[in-house]
Amino acid sequence: MLFNSLHFFIFFPLVTTGFFILPHRFRWIWLLFASCYFYMAFIPIYILILLFTISIDYVAGLLIEGARGVRRRQFLILSLIANIGVLAVFKYLNFTIGNLNAISHWVGSNQTFSTLGIILPIGLSFHTFQSMSYTIEVYRGRYKAERNLGIFALYVMFYPQLVAGPIERPQNLLTQLREKKEFNYARVADGLKLMLWGFFKKMVIADRISLFVNQVYENPTHYEGVSLVIATVFFAFQIYCDFSGYSDIAIGSAQVMGFRLMDNFKRPYFSKSIGEFWKRWHISLSSWFRDYLYIPLGGNRVNKPRYYFNVFLTFLLSGLWHGANWTFIVWGSLNGIYLIVSQLTIDVRSQLLVKTGITRHPNLLKYTRISTTFALINFSWIFFRSKNLNDAIYIVTHLFTGWGTFLSNITNKHFIGAYVLLSQRKWEVSIALISILILEIVHSIQRHGSIRHMLSERPAYVRYSIYYLLFFFLLFLGKYTAADFIYFQF
Repeated sequence: MLFNSLHFFIFFPLVTTGFFILPHRFRWIWLLFASCYFYMAFIPIYILILLFTISIDYVAGLLIEGARGVRRRQFLILSLIANIGVLAVFKYLNFTIGNLNAISHWVGSNQTFSTLGIILPIGLSFHTFQSMSYTIEVYRGRYKAERNLGIFALYVMFYPQLVAGPIERPQNLLTQLREKKEFNYARVADGLKLMLWGFFKKMVIADRISLFVNQVYENPTHYEGVSLVIATVFFAFQIYCDFSGYSDIAIGSAQVMGFRLMDNFKRPYFSKSIGEFWKRWHISLSSWFRDYLYIPLGGNRVNKPRYYFNVFLTFLLSGLWHGANWTFIVWGSLNGIYLIVSQLTIDVRSQLLVKTGITRHPNLLKYTRISTTFALINFSWIFFRSKNLNDAIYIVTHLFTGWGTFLSNITNKHFIGAYVLLSQRKWEVSIALISILILEIVHSIQRHGSIRHMLSERPAYVRYSIYYLLFFFLLFLGKYTAADFIYFQF
């Protein structure tokens, strides 16, 4: 079920109303039923995959807690193999077969392997990682094994964050599933406001920008530098608004019922370094890889070569987590290289900043760093968005072509309208740009604290003017095509 669908606009109030009407002891059953229905709205049979991983990890948690010595590790390994095995079959098997066939063709062999006719279960990587975090936390002794199979199933399947996160740890979400939730008007209102903001990001900004991005990235060889740059920058805003919009809706819908989910984004495009960016972007996944891969590998507590290896491997696997395509592998590797190079050049860059005198101008230094980080992240998005490496290489090698023609016609408004605005109607472009401006104004305000808290201290006419304006944008300027969220494919 899509958040941005009529189906959900009926589902959400019914489930929420039922949750508060039912006695506390029955609420988890109601939510589990609703979560199963939510997931089965996509491909019903794939609920069996969820039931498989839930059963494996539920039993594994009990066995790990009751075992001693090497047996604990063995049970954990069996659980991880089962989870990763599901990912390997549904997400990476056809990718592996395709590469084996390519290698076979390259060496002149006629041997080919048939791919499987399977569809990737929606949100597979998200709920698999959430389930794995449970068994790892039990193994580390940080959380006791859950005895109630239904409660554990709800932890894995909790519908607000089932298909695209945030990826929760048992210490946060599982403990809340037993708490009694009372109806609180202020909390409910806050949750609805956050959902409204998430819908605005998704339906007014992301889905509208996608018109321009798709036009270029589906046929990149038809375009040159200016259009490629604009489409790439637009994609940066599209993927942010699409994914953070989903997170806002998920966090807000959970908050309405009294559940607290972790923040997943913190104004990432205001980051002053690549390292800071990854502390602000998809925080639940970044922290998952940090805690369960990077730190166990030794983190930064090892010699320099091993440290660089740890960083690179973590980002390489993060790229592979996003999709079975070489473009994602390159994207992840590129971000790992960014971090390694930043560490290798930290002294040189510091000396250069001093010599150029930028350090004497804090604001200039700050915005230089933000702009540089944004440019590097945008460059990496080329690989993330491209359908294949050939398209990505074309875009990278043509970013600086055609600028002479563009600049020589800079005063020709008809040329600029056709070339820069990608042949779209000016009305569509205006909505997209105004919406992005609103987004950045909100982000600027959020540097000083929660905008919802700030609004609550303003007079009623100010608050409701803003709420109605946002609702107006959503109602009349939103795209109602029920477009998938980008991260559903992961």
